[in-house]
Amino acid sequence: MKLSSVVRWGLGASLLVVGAGACSSSRQQVVEQETRPADSLAAYYPLAVGNRWTYRVNGRSDRTVDVQVLKEEDGYFHDNQGGQLSVDGFGVRDRKRYLLRGPLTEGNQWTNVVSVSSTERYQILQAGVPCEAPAGSFQNCVRVEARNRVDGQTTLVNALTFAEGVGLVRIVVSAEKSNGERMPQTWLELASFKLQDSGR
Repeated sequence: MKLSSVVRWGLGASLLVVGAGACSSSRQQVVEQETRPADSLAAYYPLAVGNRWTYRVNGRSDRTVDVQVLKEEDGYFHDNQGGQLSVDGFGVRDRKRYLLRGPLTEGNQWTNVVSVSSTERYQILQAGVPCEAPAGSFQNCVRVEARNRVDGQTTLVNALTFAEGVGLVRIVVSAEKSNGERMPQTWLELASFKLQDSGR
């Protein structure tokens, strides 16, 4: 898998929309229940034009990928890698899939049909756990595993780690053979980040 494909699938969701409209008091409780998941999920991918994340590729400080939010258009935030992300009442998504979906609890699963011949299966492996990357240590993280069968012998496994208030901190892509053996393909880890209005 080319690095650009990894960035578009794993990172490619570099953004999200946090939108909540005003409503009448008679519907306030219902609206709060509908928006609460988006609000908590939005914390795991803070978005604003100008936000920037730099990732080391395969642990090399001389090989990096920079992701920067360039604009917001049609309800999606667009980045310089071709990624487009939004948040709705169900989770963080790009135009084809949910990368993170509530509730943020261990074992939560969902499926994305991204084409006629491609179905991705996601599961939250851990939630509310610490994680680390070259950019720092983070207390409240969620680890997600995405699986997509390539053929009868191989499944592509994409492990994503999100940190609250930061975004994606790690992406590990492996090819898993039918016997369960995993062969690492590539990984990205957060080296630095700059978020608007956060002091970071």
